[in-house]
Amino acid sequence: MTVETWLAFLSIAFLAALSPGPAILLVMTHSLRSGLGKALFTVAGNITGLFIMSSFSVLGLSALVLSSATAFMVIKLLGACYLVYLGIKVWRNGIEISLSDAPDTNKTRSYYLQGVLVALTNPKAIVFTTALFPQFIEISQPLIPQFSILVVTLMCCSITCLSGYGYWGVKALKRSKSLTTSKWLPRTFGGTFIGIGAMLALTAQR
Repeated sequence: MTVETWLAFLSIAFLAALSPGPAILLVMTHSLRSGLGKALFTVAGNITGLFIMSSFSVLGLSALVLSSATAFMVIKLLGACYLVYLGIKVWRNGIEISLSDAPDTNKTRSYYLQGVLVALTNPKAIVFTTALFPQFIEISQPLIPQFSILVVTLMCCSITCLSGYGYWGVKALKRSKSLTTSKWLPRTFGGTFIGIGAMLALTAQR
């Protein structure tokens, strides 16, 4: 893999990680609720899910799923249901800033698992890794090192962007705690989750 090829992939991966989606919304929700430190467990969970998804792509399992309309529809519906569930949860429980660094094993474990599930049930991740990776692979060169470079690059871009969004969310809204105690913020976040889930469910039927 040439440097030019890697730079091209880096730019695409960074833009993809930077574009708003369920993972970014989840990280921002958790960072507002519990601080950036605990939200990093959400980031770690999402990266774990992304690594699993990328590994599936390397093994050819993602292509197998994409070739099966039923399997892909099931993944879409599972992702839609989970996002709607998260949306209802945020809507009902609200968001309150809490920057305490006190350890909370249950919360960090929950955040990590939510990050994993959002990544694994995101059909865009399957399409992205399956369609994009082969475009930057040189068949004449060993495949495993090339896939490893692409996967690590994608994960680093995701870590950077997700952490950045979490940091920005805390800094932007920490200055006005009244925003987090008002009803519109959790309803906006929750409604967005529900909206994304509904769109996934509708596209799954097509």
